[in-house]
Amino acid sequence: MTTRHPLPVGLIGAGRMGSFHAETLAHRLPGARLAAVADPAPGAARGLADRLGGATAYTGIAELLADPGIEAVVIATPARTHAGLVEAAARAGKAVYCEKPMAVTLDEADRAIAAAADAGVPLQVGFNRRYDTGFHAAHEKIRAGAIGTPQLLRSLTRDPQLADPGRVPPWTIFLETLIHDFDTLRYLNPGAAPVEVFAFADALVRPDFKDRGLLDTAVVTIRFDNGALATAEANFQAVYGYDVRGEVFGSAGMLTMGDIRRSHLTAYGPDGIAAACVTYDQDLFHDAYVAELADFTECVRTGRAPSVTGQDARAALSVALAAIQSVTTNGPVRVGDTVA
Repeated sequence: MTTRHPLPVGLIGAGRMGSFHAETLAHRLPGARLAAVADPAPGAARGLADRLGGATAYTGIAELLADPGIEAVVIATPARTHAGLVEAAARAGKAVYCEKPMAVTLDEADRAIAAAADAGVPLQVGFNRRYDTGFHAAHEKIRAGAIGTPQLLRSLTRDPQLADPGRVPPWTIFLETLIHDFDTLRYLNPGAAPVEVFAFADALVRPDFKDRGLLDTAVVTIRFDNGALATAEANFQAVYGYDVRGEVFGSAGMLTMGDIRRSHLTAYGPDGIAAACVTYDQDLFHDAYVAELADFTECVRTGRAPSVTGQDARAALSVALAAIQSVTTNGPVRVGDTVA
């Protein structure tokens, strides 16, 4: 169904990422408007709604989903609540945009996908690197055969600071951080599927929290069904900034993506060469975060299928779960042979 009025969107989750999405809906997308905000934390929804103006504030998520004036929702709550909220939103007849990961088990993922399909509503997942200009251009070049057949791929995520290791749930490095890299590697190897995973992980940033389940450093090798070999790596504390890069080496060339520099300025002085670095994900991927919500709202307004689907989220989750099992068993794991 095609709609011409600004799409009324409800935001669920008024935290850091939710606040950015709320600002985008309120001020950056002329085809959408922030209609409501829901967050169970006292005052959170009201504070965000008042700051942006014009949105209804709910402390109960069910109240937002029952609001007949809302046509779509953006889910930006803690990761382990996502799948249930996707199901609830779909049952309420709302189009759904969900931050990654969409689910943390395959059963959850399947239920979320089925709920959206049964309700006939679009479901898009927030893999923002697909909307970054460099990563998107690389995907298009690879798909066009510009570097021949992909043979070696690499994707990395290094967060700038591990602020409070005690608040990091077990397996976060795979389910919430490297999930981006797993999706990116699939995106940069079009038409191929990951078939085998071998992963290593440890607590090298804060070894004193390892006995509480913290893993803050990981390397994952992935074999694809087209023969390509890939590496995904993550660390929770890069002292120089927020570092996200990718590389694809093919039979006819190579592509690299990602630049941590804040600007093109490089200073040359007595202490050597220096450049200011990006230290925040919303700075590095500002335009990509906006573009993915623009794409979602356009899908809802025009009836076009989302570019990043629940099936994409499930495929990345399958790799994450295989990596977790690989660390647990200290051996290679076939993708799909994991416990749901």
